[in-house]
Amino acid sequence: MTKSAPDAPAVRIRRIYEPPAPDDGTRVLVDRLWPRGIAKADAHVDEWPKALTPSTELRKWYHAGEGTYAQFARRYRAELAEGEAAEALEGLRSVAAAGPVTLLTASKDVEHSHAAVLVEELRGAKG
Repeated sequence: MTKSAPDAPAVRIRRIYEPPAPDDGTRVLVDRLWPRGIAKADAHVDEWPKALTPSTELRKWYHAGEGTYAQFARRYRAELAEGEAAEALEGLRSVAAAGPVTLLTASKDVEHSHAAVLVEELRGAKG
């Protein structure tokens, strides 16, 4: 179970295919590619910071089954610590501090996805 810092922001993950909920707050798509079968008008996405997403190389490596989730999370955190990704993460932290945030993803296994790593980063917890 992931532990949160005492004043952790309200952040959750939802699949983009689920209808928006009134308590979603700011809806942030955290996938690099636009999800199949969803019209942009129907997605109700407030932000789409592509710099926050795993690199294409890392995404392909993980989806090919070449590493474990723990290895993926470690490599993704390293990417989040540098350059545009670090700036985008700080921006998302600011948004999360201002109110609830819902991270949207097309991932079927959200508990073992980059979105789960982002939630841990935003809440100040490490898996």
